[in-house]
Amino acid sequence: MAYPIQKTEPQWKSLLQDKGAESVAFEVTRHAATERPFTGKYADNFKDGVYHCICCDTPLFTSSTKFDAGCGWPSFDEAIADGAVQTRTDRAHGMVRTEALCATCGAHLGHLFDDGPTDTGLRYCMNSASLHFTPA
Repeated sequence: MAYPIQKTEPQWKSLLQDKGAESVAFEVTRHAATERPFTGKYADNFKDGVYHCICCDTPLFTSSTKFDAGCGWPSFDEAIADGAVQTRTDRAHGMVRTEALCATCGAHLGHLFDDGPTDTGLRYCMNSASLHFTPA
């Protein structure tokens, strides 16, 4: 899939290093790795603000849509805008899940589940390493 922002792996590595991203950010965003639960810096962050893609700074989620799912990863019940987060089927690791990606650069963000507790019924289960938070 072609995304509006494209870079080589060395360029992504350099960009993330320059941003001071978490050490797992490259593997999470570019190779669909998953950080361990309860280790990400945004799992327990409930300050007002906006969560952006760590790779390209696209706004993805607002704090008003964040909830504590008890799963160890930041969870949201909807994206900031239609088209901000793209999904595709993920058949890795012997499971069938819905992968969530940044629609601007293709960064792996996490997975989307239909077991959310709010009216949307959605739980965007994201890796902290794929996000950057800007306080309100």
